[in-house]
Amino acid sequence: MSENKRPFNERPIAITDIETTGTDPRVHEIIEIGLVLVDQPTLNVISTYEVKIKPEHLELAQPRALEVNGYNEADWRGALPLKAALESYAALTHEAAFLAHSVTFDWPFMEEGFRKTGVTQTMDRHRLCNMTLAWGLLRQKGLVHVNQKEVAQFLGIEPEPDVHRAINGAMLAYRILRKLSGL
Repeated sequence: MSENKRPFNERPIAITDIETTGTDPRVHEIIEIGLVLVDQPTLNVISTYEVKIKPEHLELAQPRALEVNGYNEADWRGALPLKAALESYAALTHEAAFLAHSVTFDWPFMEEGFRKTGVTQTMDRHRLCNMTLAWGLLRQKGLVHVNQKEVAQFLGIEPEPDVHRAINGAMLAYRILRKLSGL
């Protein structure tokens, strides 16, 4: 992590969603990253990035995880190694604050990926979570479930398709953040 020069509220936000081969970051792998990088003061999109990542240990995958993200060899032909994908991601997210719908799921996988590959990330040390924000702002208004699909529906935003793609999840997290921020 870097020593940030800009005040926190002026740093970009790296809205990130990942698809994985399971639920344990020490065993399972990231197979897709979606990023929507936004200007924090305006929440305008600066850039997007999406990448498929070649799994190294598909034999350890949980079948349900592969079903959710629609993994198939044909779509992942030409996928990058994790190190190359994280190098590109790190270059885009310098000083950015990491945000995911469920930071407790996505960040441990990213952190393990950086550790495993030796790629240095220079993001802000703070982690932001749409789920926590939604719960705090909407529970008194009747929000019962905090998964991304339910929060989107509660806010009148169309959820992502049943077969998840990381960029779709990141874009949905972006739309939820804008709505929660009153934009």
